[in-house]
Amino acid sequence: MNNLFANATEILLLAFLTITFLQSGIDKLLDWQGNLSWLTGHFSKSIFKGTVPALLSIVLVLEMLSGILSGVGIFQFAIDGESQYGYYGAILSAITLLMLLLGQRVAKDYVGAQTIVVYFIPTVFLLYLMQ
Repeated sequence: MNNLFANATEILLLAFLTITFLQSGIDKLLDWQGNLSWLTGHFSKSIFKGTVPALLSIVLVLEMLSGILSGVGIFQFAIDGESQYGYYGAILSAITLLMLLLGQRVAKDYVGAQTIVVYFIPTVFLLYLMQ
């Protein structure tokens, strides 16, 4: 129990990443066609227009890995008081968010890019805490 309180900030931020990325990844799995259709239109006038299915697959894998590693990291913190898996989850989450940010910027969706920054800030803060 002491590990939970001693690492409460890190655990809460890992829970944030777990929820964010697992929900997003599961949504992509359950509504692949809907996501693909929307993103194909979203990137129709960008350099990514011919690669949307491949890029969506990459983002799906990265989101699921980010969420899973972050979730496992919560349990590792609770048991060991340290979390290498959580750290890896946070790093992968930051990389995934940067990829999503790049996509929004390339699509000239600047409001969408601003939203990604809202997720990026606590992720970088988590990395700072875990170093």
